[in-house]
Amino acid sequence: MSSENADAGTEHGEPDAAPVWDVVVVGAGPAGALAAYAAAVAGRRVLLLEKAELPRYKTCGGGIIGPSRDALPPGFELPLKERVHAVTFSLNGRLTRTRRSKQMLFGLINRAEFDAGLVEAAQKAGAELRTQVTVQRVEQHGSAVPDRRTVAVVLAGGETVLARAVIGADGSASRIGAHVGVKLDQVDLGLEAEIPVPATVAEDWAGRVLIDWGPIPGSYGWVFPKGDTLTVGVISARGEGAGTKRYLEDFIARLGLAGFEPAVSSGHLTRCRSDDSPLSRGRVLVCGDAAGLLEPWTREGISFALRSGRLAGEWAVRIAESQDAVDARRQALNYAFAIKAGLGVEMGVGRRMLTLFEKRPAMLHAAITGFRPAWKAFADITRGSTTLAGLVRSHPMARRVLDAVDKRS
Repeated sequence: MSSENADAGTEHGEPDAAPVWDVVVVGAGPAGALAAYAAAVAGRRVLLLEKAELPRYKTCGGGIIGPSRDALPPGFELPLKERVHAVTFSLNGRLTRTRRSKQMLFGLINRAEFDAGLVEAAQKAGAELRTQVTVQRVEQHGSAVPDRRTVAVVLAGGETVLARAVIGADGSASRIGAHVGVKLDQVDLGLEAEIPVPATVAEDWAGRVLIDWGPIPGSYGWVFPKGDTLTVGVISARGEGAGTKRYLEDFIARLGLAGFEPAVSSGHLTRCRSDDSPLSRGRVLVCGDAAGLLEPWTREGISFALRSGRLAGEWAVRIAESQDAVDARRQALNYAFAIKAGLGVEMGVGRRMLTLFEKRPAMLHAAITGFRPAWKAFADITRGSTTLAGLVRSHPMARRVLDAVDKRS
């Protein structure tokens, strides 16, 4: 606990003065939970706000790749529903081929259990959780703000929470992101069905996922097995709503799953930030989906949420300790640099991969199913021994292919 907040109730010399938290985190998904954990582990007074009651369902494939595992709190036990050792690839239902690995490629989780576990880890580290709380806005100036070192978080109903630093992790339609001025340059629509299946069907999918390169440019579908349930989904650019819905229906029918009633059918928009999008404003940071941090090609977001959330929590601690606006701004810029140097580089390569995929899906399919180095690269990325950016840096052939795509764009 910081010394200035050791007696939070007398922060301004008044017995009834509102407590000032070191860090307030808005949103208890993977990004927010990791941010709260990182700040709490550092000894700060942390408040984690979530609008829903936990656990709650989230539209998400639930794939946990190597970078996600590496970002988790020490000792965190993943609630894995499946360990994936094989991937079946198809090109809009054709040219199907399965590649296998002796080592686990990645794991599959249900987001409700995973998110609840992360929140529990944050609470054990010292963070306080409040659920069913809706944040209307944040204010860094005005009558609700007692001094220039404080941010006011205004809740529905009029209650105000005060903090030295605020982290927005409130999803892709983030109100905190709107305050910061987050700019987006790619929006995609994901549709998903959670389909309970008999044991005989579940056995066919044990340890194996399906990735289908779809009929709409940039689209793909997936089947992720989770015990007695198959998570089946598709994603493509927003604006292709009818085509995306038709793709999912055709995909499910083609798989022989149309006769099973989904337990949940849902949709979700994913949003990627533009290169010049801000990551902070004053003492407010954004991370995860709220910042538009997402891998543009696969739209994988959990690893980006966990890694950016941890960084946001660590840098929010430094912002909370800043005595003036100049130092707070310097710490926020350091956070932005850390994000851009790591996740930003990965996003840049992901955009180039998406362009290649949109133009040449058959070439990509042929490479990953018939060219051993391409399959090895896929396996290395999912295990976390490299990243898309690291792959391009270390493999001249991959770099030449992307350079050729750039020239034609």
